[in-house]
Amino acid sequence: MKDITLGRRALLGAGLAAALPAMPALAAYPDKPVRWIVAYAAGGGTDTLARLVGANLSTRLGQPVVIENRPGGATNVGAEFTAKSPPDGYTIMTADNGTLVFNTALFHRLPYDPVKDFRPVGLMARFPLFLAVGEKAPANTVQALMEKVKAQPGTVDCATPGIGSPHHLAMERLAREAGGRFNHVPYRGAAPALNDLIAGNIPMMVLDYPSGAEYLRTGKVKALAVMSASPLEDLPSVPTIQGALGLRGFEAFAWQGVVAPRATPDAVVAHLTRELDASVRDPGVRARMQQIGLEPLTGGPAEFEALLERERTTWLPLIRDLKITLD
Repeated sequence: MKDITLGRRALLGAGLAAALPAMPALAAYPDKPVRWIVAYAAGGGTDTLARLVGANLSTRLGQPVVIENRPGGATNVGAEFTAKSPPDGYTIMTADNGTLVFNTALFHRLPYDPVKDFRPVGLMARFPLFLAVGEKAPANTVQALMEKVKAQPGTVDCATPGIGSPHHLAMERLAREAGGRFNHVPYRGAAPALNDLIAGNIPMMVLDYPSGAEYLRTGKVKALAVMSASPLEDLPSVPTIQGALGLRGFEAFAWQGVVAPRATPDAVVAHLTRELDASVRDPGVRARMQQIGLEPLTGGPAEFEALLERERTTWLPLIRDLKITLD
């Protein structure tokens, strides 16, 4: 009797299972558009890079990659939004040295934690930085310029796109290591500073290559030195700061990568890392990057983390020692 009862129960269970609708299989990632947060206004270098890489990434993912600009607060607005987004792989963000390194020292409080709230996906590109003067400026070498800076501390104006920018911090590091002091003239962006440099209203500036490539290539603005470790392929005759001034290990640039909310699943991040890396390595993407003055920068989460460690070791003590703040 017991066997008969069990048999009936088994048959009843099988019948109920057959009557229930089949559970859908877990959807493969991605099955909808991916939102890419850019914490700067549309039309700038960061926005241009995201749209260039995003278009290629969209093809590889098989889904639209939608660029969403959320500027403000030295990238804090976009970073906070991304940090609080669902960690499902459908929100990613362009993150730079400001977002992940400088801001921790430039602000007493942040609306996000660069370590706890984000996980690196991969690197994209860096913006070479130059010490540049106007076409008619008397200084023709970085050595001559720095001799004047050292001889007249605090009297030589040097423009940058703003307080706390990679350009500003590179200028401060150069002054400290070379033994001098500039009079910092911060602007609201590279474009107005560059206009004043060309007009002769400011004698020098720290200029990123994407902002000034056309003028640097034609000589309308003179590049006295590049802050990269080696000469730029596009301007091979321009010396490095390291070589010209003997500042071993001196290197400064603006860089950008992609991050996702920290709790984004490993498998999703691995997929994004793989496809992002393929997009950055794409010959068409690389050619366009170089055309607009960017250096492609490859590397996944491990390389990204190593870069962050080096950057934090270099820049955070400088910011704190000089008491530079954006609060």
